Amino acid sequence: MEDLAEAMRLALGLGREHLDVAQMALRAAVVYVVTVLMVRAAKKRFMGRASAFDVILGIMLGSIVSRAITGNAPFLPALAAGAVLLAMHWLFSGVALGWHGFGALIKGRPRLLVRDGAVDRRAMRAAHMTERDLWEELRRQNIDRLEKVREAWLERSGDLSVLKAESEPKVIEIAVAEGVQTVRVELR
Repeated sequence: MEDLAEAMRLALGLGREHLDVAQMALRAAVVYVVTVLMVRAAKKRFMGRASAFDVILGIMLGSIVSRAITGNAPFLPALAAGAVLLAMHWLFSGVALGWHGFGALIKGRPRLLVRDGAVDRRAMRAAHMTERDLWEELRRQNIDRLEKVREAWLERSGDLSVLKAESEPKVIEIAVAEGVQTVRVELR
């Protein structure tokens, strides 16, 4: 057993100041497998469309485990620190599930930016979002007029969720020849 431990120390370069190519490559493979297992055991959502709470975990986890690969931090303590971060994230998510105030504190709240075609300028300012930002998001959802929007929410993830108006106005235009004015009627 001691021989196996010594072989692992040598192969991973544990306790060495400088790593060679093979040691760093083996560390990368081990860290990859261990990190995948840790993430699978934790909440799967944190790398998808997520809140800042989830993104911060991704950044910190990447930073810590990368140090284990390059030897800038001790190998096993760096992996343990990554596991602690994932455990804390899992715990905080569980607490937020049952305690909505805590969830709002760490994940934020969605903001209603548009209701029945009217932009809430206070909510836009609070979200540090310009009208150009809003229109960019609306165009991505094929919306070209505010009248088409029943509600638009800036979600905790930063995405814009749009609930379309029940019915769009139907426009009937009647043009009569020989100098008579066009009549435009909007039906709802």
